[in-house]
Amino acid sequence: MQYDLFVIGTGLAGQDVATACAGEGWTVGIADRRAFGGTCPMRGCDPKKVLVRAAHMLDAAQRLEGHGLTGTGHACIDWQDLMAFKRTFTEPVPGGVEDKLDEAGIDYFHDGARFAGPRTLDVGGERVEAERILIATGAEPAALDVKGEEHFTYSDDFLKLEALPERLVFVGGGYISMEFAHLAARAGATEVTVLETSARVLQHFEAEAVEAVAAATDALGIEIRAERKVTALEEDAGALVVTAETNDGHAERYRADAVVHGAGRVPALGALNLDAAGVERTEDGLLDLDENLRSTSNAAVLAAGDAAQQGPPLTPVAHLDGRAVEKALLEEGEPPRYEGTPTAVFTTPRLAAVGLTEEAAREQGFDLEVESGNAAHFYTARHRRQEHAFYKVIAEQGSGRLLGAHLAYPEAHEVVNIFAQAMRHGLAVNDLKASVYTYPSASSSVQAMLP
Repeated sequence: MQYDLFVIGTGLAGQDVATACAGEGWTVGIADRRAFGGTCPMRGCDPKKVLVRAAHMLDAAQRLEGHGLTGTGHACIDWQDLMAFKRTFTEPVPGGVEDKLDEAGIDYFHDGARFAGPRTLDVGGERVEAERILIATGAEPAALDVKGEEHFTYSDDFLKLEALPERLVFVGGGYISMEFAHLAARAGATEVTVLETSARVLQHFEAEAVEAVAAATDALGIEIRAERKVTALEEDAGALVVTAETNDGHAERYRADAVVHGAGRVPALGALNLDAAGVERTEDGLLDLDENLRSTSNAAVLAAGDAAQQGPPLTPVAHLDGRAVEKALLEEGEPPRYEGTPTAVFTTPRLAAVGLTEEAAREQGFDLEVESGNAAHFYTARHRRQEHAFYKVIAEQGSGRLLGAHLAYPEAHEVVNIFAQAMRHGLAVNDLKASVYTYPSASSSVQAMLP
């Protein structure tokens, strides 16, 4: 079979490019070894949001017990009901994607694709030729080289659990572990532990903002054990035993009913046979791409989203990459702009950030104005009885140009968008100070956070 474009992966980036090119009259094929839809709507952001919302609502009600609400101590999460509700969002996705592809006139294959040459693919045993090939395979859990790793529960599995384990150990202290740990603790897990190899969890975020989240995590009864490297998992009397090594070489053991891998994800490239296509990778194992997301060693091959990993591993970045690839294929090309891309961790409080940390900004030589502090007394936090809250806003001295914003705050995932838009469109601190905000809203606190 011959195509103008063949896409590997049916996530958001792959769908965007496939439909755009089909709309221009190209012959397009697409393949995925998993259910169509990609990580975000099927086994990532969207189902996670359904589950986390329930936990957030329970938490909000319980915080107001004795402060206007009563009887909230009897409220609880019914895990099976919640998972059934989640499936109302995920189950329609594959069929919806197929309908979209049918409408666009795109051939689709429920098989994995593997390179057999520079422009040749083996798709479920069928030989396919394509003038251009897009790699949009997403990401997968990083290999940890842990004895007994077959006992790990992965994030995909966690989001499909029919019953919540009573004792949970999360390996790694990033987004996945912290969000799921908060969810599990509020949903009734009796023991929740997070094991992190570094000195603190969420290490890519502003340290002081993470401290607020860590304090809230501790108050929830979740145990964070930093500087612990997991070395083995083994079954024992119907449970799992996790062995972790401290920095001084001491071995600790934790019993759990499930051990969740939350120690990072990497581009899902291993099954593609890239050598057959002459597609080179960097020393870090990433695809070697130019600014338009095209392979530097095979111009017929492009990549987008988590598979490309040129920007942060976020759903909005997949859309950015998809648009950039569309322009590279259909127009003159325009590299994706990642600056001003916000990110959020859906713990309680929410943790959100955009731009540089204070440390990174100083290392880059900026003269800074910094405004930061405990935000628990702000109206938005206080009326929710959210006692753990922090903000830090970083600007360039003189110009007032925003360089970064870091929030551990109620609705931080929404408030950070104001800072992100300001950074992306060149607004300065004084522009935000002169803006008018709805009140009382979480966003109205922005003016109090500015240097």
